[in-house]
Amino acid sequence: MSGPRLKLRLEYDTPLILGPGKAELLERIDRAGSISAAGREMGMSYKRAWSLVEDMNRAFAQPVVDSSRGGTGGGGAVLTDSGRAVLAHFRALERLVQTAGAAEIAALAALLKPAD
Repeated sequence: MSGPRLKLRLEYDTPLILGPGKAELLERIDRAGSISAAGREMGMSYKRAWSLVEDMNRAFAQPVVDSSRGGTGGGGAVLTDSGRAVLAHFRALERLVQTAGAAEIAALAALLKPAD
């Protein structure tokens, strides 16, 4: 490891926990156009990926993912405008915390025992 990694986790009362895993899932759905493909890329079952998407769709005022059922023509999934906004705001917040907290992160690292 070249340095500390920051993992942002937001817990809302809706209930919703938004963290790096859900953000990555949204990015992969956006790229793959499929909840199942995104889940497979992350090593999770379709059921788990779909459950996370449902949690997010229920929590936000507008759905973050729009999906269509499979079948002869195949299904698919796309991020909605709301989903793109959620992802953009989360990634911006990660960058902000990393940048604004750089001095504190370095100070904590300086207090660690040296690596053997």
